[in-house]
Amino acid sequence: MMKPTVKTYAELQLAYDTFNARLFGGQLPECLITLQREKRTYGYFSADRFGNRNGETIDEIALNPSYFAVVPIVEIMQTLAHEMVHLWQYHFGTPGRGRYHNGEWAEKMEALGLMPSSTGKPGGKRTGDCIADYPLDGGRFLQVCCDLLTRDYQISWYDRFAPADAVAASQSNVASLAPSLPPAGASIPAISGVQLVQASASAGAPAPGEVAGAATNKSNRSKYTCCCNTNLWGKPGLKIQCCECGQVFVEFP
Repeated sequence: MMKPTVKTYAELQLAYDTFNARLFGGQLPECLITLQREKRTYGYFSADRFGNRNGETIDEIALNPSYFAVVPIVEIMQTLAHEMVHLWQYHFGTPGRGRYHNGEWAEKMEALGLMPSSTGKPGGKRTGDCIADYPLDGGRFLQVCCDLLTRDYQISWYDRFAPADAVAASQSNVASLAPSLPPAGASIPAISGVQLVQASASAGAPAPGEVAGAATNKSNRSKYTCCCNTNLWGKPGLKIQCCECGQVFVEFP
């Protein structure tokens, strides 16, 4: 059996190479794909994040494995393509400040068949700090993605202890997928199965507070998060703006 690390990254590299060839004309440089568990983030792009002893640098595209088991595989592919547009813009366009998704980025997304949306659904804002997307039926992304998925493509390894917010996000997003997409297949476990694994003590489940289910806020404090993954806590109802990315913090009671 292929070693899990090699297999995992080979699957992600195949998706990157396929999208690069068919959506970007092969013009994107290589990058380093990593797995990072950033809370409430499907993935991110970081320019020139890694370097070597020869003074060379390379970009990073990070994907959050917490979502691999609880979202359809197309959403993992969407995240990869979304971050590849950021990589394209860094090398060939004009990125917005910080993590801002500007008009140039939004136009490139649409050209690839992915509609930017602040809600992840029709009607959302196309630009801003926190922008998701959804596939356009008949668009180039779906065509390429369908071809990739029909070659027995899968994400073989997934996080068995997906956090509650990942499960909740998957339940709210599944219904919005384009109807022309093929099913994810047996490689993606059922959402309920992941929840059972989370809650099972015999399966080596995490300590209390890490399993599925919303924690009760007994401190009368809210958590505030911005898109550059800065967190802070304070009394409910505060209006706070991040000085680094300029985004207004989102409150999570």
